[in-house]
Amino acid sequence: MKHMYQAQYGRYVGMVEETIAALLPQTQEDCPKMGGVIPAHLCETMRYSLLAGGKRVRPVLLLAACEMLGGDVEEARTAAAALEMIHTYSLIHDDLPGMDDDDYRRGRLTNHKVYGVGHAILAGDALLNYAYECMLQNALAHPEHLEGHVMAMNAIAGRAGVSGMIAGQSLDLLSEHMEPDADRLAYIHAHKTADLLTAPLLAAAYIAGADEEDFRALTRFGMCVGLAFQIDDDLLDVQGDAQQMGKQTGMDAQRGKMTWPALVGVEASREKSAYLWDQAEDALARFGESAWFMRAYAEKLRMRKK
Repeated sequence: MKHMYQAQYGRYVGMVEETIAALLPQTQEDCPKMGGVIPAHLCETMRYSLLAGGKRVRPVLLLAACEMLGGDVEEARTAAAALEMIHTYSLIHDDLPGMDDDDYRRGRLTNHKVYGVGHAILAGDALLNYAYECMLQNALAHPEHLEGHVMAMNAIAGRAGVSGMIAGQSLDLLSEHMEPDADRLAYIHAHKTADLLTAPLLAAAYIAGADEEDFRALTRFGMCVGLAFQIDDDLLDVQGDAQQMGKQTGMDAQRGKMTWPALVGVEASREKSAYLWDQAEDALARFGESAWFMRAYAEKLRMRKK
């Protein structure tokens, strides 16, 4: 089963990488003479972070969910790659001096440390806008499934936007150095992290033409995984190995971040995380054996060390 899972994961990652390469090719012109060509420096800053590696957690989740539901995974490739662009833009902006002010991401210098703050902001803006441009073009290329693709974009936009990830990040920033509060922390975690792990599931469901019960089960799975993932991330910042993680640890406390360990302590945080992971697995019961990859996927996230 382990070999089978690794092979399948590798297949999904390969699809994501191929699609990203097709959507964002390297450009050579500093000042293009025609529209539709990304200036070379802008393209370089976008590619620097987008091609920095990582496990492609969110796009793999989208492709796996689509296939589990019997959808056409080829139609979902662009949405998966676009979701990684959106995630990458959020990391670039997260690392900026006005936000988390991080020097390293995935074991190498952050975007603004290489290209400067102004160009890093533009790289993030570019990835966000280009993601929607790519999804719109993909939707128009599949007129027979146009509604599903539009609804998938809507799900991603909502979960990434002003009532989703950005809302969570805004409240997270606003809550620095405040006394930990359970309701506020739950809101931050649900939107800052869980929304962008639920978005790929809902997008896949729309593309695959899933039913209402499927949507409910996938929403529950995504929210439980996202909340547990964030609690584990908070725990890793307290107890993780900086070299393994590729970024500095102990930064949450230094910044006065509101975290689950700060609210209830390390042991209670572990218990909460374990409960949420169990709930996530339970949410997949509806899909039977077809959810084997999703179960293994959640278990790998649960066991992650970085």
